[in-house]
Amino acid sequence: MAIIRPFKAVRPNEKVAHLVASVPYDVVNRKEAAELAKGNPLSFLRITRSEIEMKKDINVYSHDVYQKAKENWGWLKNNAPLKQDNEPHFYVYQLTMGNHSQVGIAATFSVDDYDNDVIKKHEKTRKVKEDDRTNHIIRTEAQTGPVFLTYKPVVEVDKVISKTVKETEPIYDFTSSDGIKHQVWILPNDYAEIIANEIGKVKNLYIADGHHRAASASRTRKVKKDLNENHTGDEEYNYFLGVLFPADQLKILPYNRAVLDLKMKKNEFMKKVEKSFSVEETNFPNPPSKRTITMYIDKKWYLLKPNDNVNPGVTVGGNLDVSILQNYLLNPVVGIGDPRTDTNIDFIGGIRGTEELEKLVDSGKAVVAFSMYPVSVDDLINISDAGETMPPKSTWFEPKLRDGLLVHVI
Repeated sequence: MAIIRPFKAVRPNEKVAHLVASVPYDVVNRKEAAELAKGNPLSFLRITRSEIEMKKDINVYSHDVYQKAKENWGWLKNNAPLKQDNEPHFYVYQLTMGNHSQVGIAATFSVDDYDNDVIKKHEKTRKVKEDDRTNHIIRTEAQTGPVFLTYKPVVEVDKVISKTVKETEPIYDFTSSDGIKHQVWILPNDYAEIIANEIGKVKNLYIADGHHRAASASRTRKVKKDLNENHTGDEEYNYFLGVLFPADQLKILPYNRAVLDLKMKKNEFMKKVEKSFSVEETNFPNPPSKRTITMYIDKKWYLLKPNDNVNPGVTVGGNLDVSILQNYLLNPVVGIGDPRTDTNIDFIGGIRGTEELEKLVDSGKAVVAFSMYPVSVDDLINISDAGETMPPKSTWFEPKLRDGLLVHVI
């Protein structure tokens, strides 16, 4: 059963929280991170993406980058300032984007639960990215951004969270530059035992987003344990920072695809596509349902529906639209065998809309783009329960948590 634990967060004063808080390190490239942090010395991106303050040709995985992150972390704690709470707490974190709102529990979660698959995964991780965050955690001695977790809703937990939101004042309440409202409360201590007991009855938690952060926490624990002759299992490095949201509140957007070079003429490409899909022009760029994909090429949108010869099999993951596109079009037609490493494919988060796909193709940066129907939370849970992994770049969660508001020191 799942273990959830309160922690002493290191966090900013409410007056500067909006300046400190930053987007997750892995949703922006170096140029975008530098632009977001420009003119804001308190931006947490100066810790999670410390290379933005260094020479442009520096290896972003070099020792100097992690040392700079440590230095900036120390500077920010002194100058923001950031202070650590005197006692452990659960925190309530609510995100609001337009008409959508979701509220979860910020806490620490057991690395053992991650290692033993009580906390289930649905993505493979890449060693180079694991190395990066492991080095970052070890150097700063802090988990600077939360893992995004989900679970099947528990009525008693929902009640406690609702009471906290209604009856107490938030410690943070601001709207970030992208229009997302962030609110954080300290859960009253009277409710802490209810949270721990009720989540303790839950069989499984699921990683929605942040697989590399969780994997890096596990690797960090191994390093710290090996160096600690008096290891007890209760040290802070045995737990990782996360925010746990009920599955029925999550919003998943599609993760769209663009192909940079067809390596054939359009007519030949279209004929090959028609071997596995019906193809018809459409005025609607978003696919209307599962088992449909829309394709943009030569300033026109087409609706693709799998033909009878498309037989993805019985696996949960094989029946996802992203798998059907990969196995029946991108691989056999364009030759994209491994989308994790192939440089002929680009992935575009659904938050950017189909306009971004049109822009990529119309500008000549890509030749064809595909708009996907979003994966459901049930798909994510079912794939995790089956021990399968989703194809890369299958889910884009919005709204996203902010780094720097609640930091777990180890």
